[in-house]
Amino acid sequence: MPRSDLQQGYGLGLLAYVIWGFFPLYFKLLENIPSLEMTVQRIVWSAIFGSLLLLIWKHRGWWQELCAHPGRLGILAVSGLLVTANWTIYVWAINNEHMLEASLGYYINPLVNVLLGLVLLKERLRRLQWLAVALAIIGVAQQIWLLGQFPWVALSLALTFGIYGLIRKQAPVAALPGLVVETWFIVPIALIWLLCFAKGPTTQWAFWANLNAQTLLLVMAGPVTLVPLIFFNAAARRLPYATLGFLQYLAPTLVLLQAVFLFGESLDRERLYAFAFIWVALIIYSVDSWLALRRWVAEKNR
Repeated sequence: MPRSDLQQGYGLGLLAYVIWGFFPLYFKLLENIPSLEMTVQRIVWSAIFGSLLLLIWKHRGWWQELCAHPGRLGILAVSGLLVTANWTIYVWAINNEHMLEASLGYYINPLVNVLLGLVLLKERLRRLQWLAVALAIIGVAQQIWLLGQFPWVALSLALTFGIYGLIRKQAPVAALPGLVVETWFIVPIALIWLLCFAKGPTTQWAFWANLNAQTLLLVMAGPVTLVPLIFFNAAARRLPYATLGFLQYLAPTLVLLQAVFLFGESLDRERLYAFAFIWVALIIYSVDSWLALRRWVAEKNR
């Protein structure tokens, strides 16, 4: 792979994960809006801006391919529900002082993916993967034992995103067309919610009657969602998968730092123990992924 492509890949990957890592700053500006209403606004504007992008940035043949495989539309409808749940939980966590749990969820997401592969796809785990998963389970159990709290935010985020990724693999559609289709499946539900149940600044009348900074931020939820996704997919085409895997830890690390140093969440000793187990598990998992990649490259070059 040309060096220029690798450099571009690193830059785009860093941009994607840094933007994701600073999402809390954006959502904190909208913390007076209930998380579900924030999510339905995000769905509507993501669908609109994504459709506009598809008109400009051509993805040739994606619609014809979907029509030729109608079962994939059903898969995208399910993935739309999962990403909606993930977005709602994440926004709620950010605006209700659960940022540490949100960062924990995205730290354990790669290990949840390994478990899902074991349980649902009958994949075999390597020894280091077993060790990494065991340490992650100990970390979660330790948090339950010492804090007396079930980390539902972390596990919900990890599971919804992990299952989302697993389902999307069953419908091999490019990221942007896939996101647009799955959000359009949810748009009718979102519009019904906005028309019938939304309160305050997100009601249909108040939204358009009071065009101000807050309503502009709600509209910007569309491009804010799509831009890092575009950067990520451009990086994925230029970087080895293992390299991209290392970069993914940047976003939850930024969320954790903001939680502790900007928003005053307490990383006490008990929580630190849980994070320590997860961090060690991720180091082992990353080393295993790197070794597996080296073996694959060596075999390919024989």
